[in-house]
Amino acid sequence: MTATHCADALHWTLPAPDLGAWRAGNTGTEGVWRFDSGVPGRHVLITALIHGNELCGAWALLGLLQAGVRPQQGTLTLAFCNLAAFDRFDIAQPDAARFAEQDLNRQWIDARMQAGDSLERRRAAALQPFVAQADWLLDLHSMHEPSAPLLLTGVQPRNLALARALAAPEHVVIDAGHQDGTRLRDYGRFGLPDDEAGDSRSLLVECGWHGDPASRAVAQDQCLRFLQASGCVDAQELAQRLPGWRAADAPRQWALQVTGGVVATSERFAFTQPFTGLEVIARAGTVIGDNDGTPVTTPYDDCVLVMPSTRQARAGVTVVRFATRRPL
Repeated sequence: MTATHCADALHWTLPAPDLGAWRAGNTGTEGVWRFDSGVPGRHVLITALIHGNELCGAWALLGLLQAGVRPQQGTLTLAFCNLAAFDRFDIAQPDAARFAEQDLNRQWIDARMQAGDSLERRRAAALQPFVAQADWLLDLHSMHEPSAPLLLTGVQPRNLALARALAAPEHVVIDAGHQDGTRLRDYGRFGLPDDEAGDSRSLLVECGWHGDPASRAVAQDQCLRFLQASGCVDAQELAQRLPGWRAADAPRQWALQVTGGVVATSERFAFTQPFTGLEVIARAGTVIGDNDGTPVTTPYDDCVLVMPSTRQARAGVTVVRFATRRPL
């Protein structure tokens, strides 16, 4: 049986926000807002719209701006990243707004930014100074298919410790870099080992399916938790400014250690079932897909499927990741 895209059967109900006057920013770089408390502290950066169809983060940043959230110590920067892709958003063809020319979340390599030979590389270069100055980074994303939220830490223990301190969401993914290029979360000192990185922390949160209003609630909750953990804004101020943003803590957290993935050989890749992610496949060798006639099997017992999707399937694209699971 060939799996269908679960999202095809769902109705996209999260509208695109009207950024209006907030789009200009206050830094001279479109879409970037910076607020300096004048008190020593961390420089905290929250980013959204790395992909133009990931609306939940844009809603969260807009909410922070409208609520007048300001740092009580250190500096807070909020960035709407790929505005050109966002401008193309059409609810009838949402996947077409993922990027304009290239995936912005694969361009965080100095040589690529300096080349400036695509819209996304030029935009990354414009955002680079703000990223380089940040101590803590939260990058807000959403997913192609319906799934529970995921917090992606990279392989650095410092980020895993922060994920544990945030106490949500339930599933925390420990994953290495991307083969197609460096992600924002891993750029510069964010990608360094703990003994070289100083106070830097960086997390990427996948808030749920792009079109689900619940993804907006996850983005809001993660922003509140991250700001409090950073010391930028205290709990009392956040509760006053952002009533209803904090959700319940996860009943428990799972660490999902990514061990590898499956790369499609063509757009014909197909799963055997409509997997939505986080399925635990009990037996090694279980067939879960077909890659141009080659069976795809699980590599070990109790294998967790992370972010399975054929929506962007083509040669060279990762369609699912395999992970082990343990309590965090």
